[in-house]
Amino acid sequence: MLQILIADDSIFMRRLLSRILEQAGHNVLGEAANGLEAVHKYFELRPHLVMMDITMPILNGIDAVKLIKSKDSTATIIMCSSMGQAAMVRKAILCGAKDFIVKPFDTERIIKAIGKFYNVQHE
Repeated sequence: MLQILIADDSIFMRRLLSRILEQAGHNVLGEAANGLEAVHKYFELRPHLVMMDITMPILNGIDAVKLIKSKDSTATIIMCSSMGQAAMVRKAILCGAKDFIVKPFDTERIIKAIGKFYNVQHE
């Protein structure tokens, strides 16, 4: 079971993702409504994994990834966004994200992405 932080400005998306993750047996430690809150909660809660939206107020997801990775290079972050363009995916990966999931969420894709990191962390 992974301890997960969800960062998305949409409460609907946070609840949907939370439900998917909990049904898969993971624990959602906390939620953040913007990138700055995500950075603070990451260092407060120290989750195994962060599910991070790209487009958020105050601090966008890519800048939040940069801040987290600058202080913790081991952070595992999966980006989530309705903007599935190749340029955004590339930018997210270059900034340190480990994977990218396009909204609307596909439960199997989420479980598969998380499974890669769960297996790596528990080998």
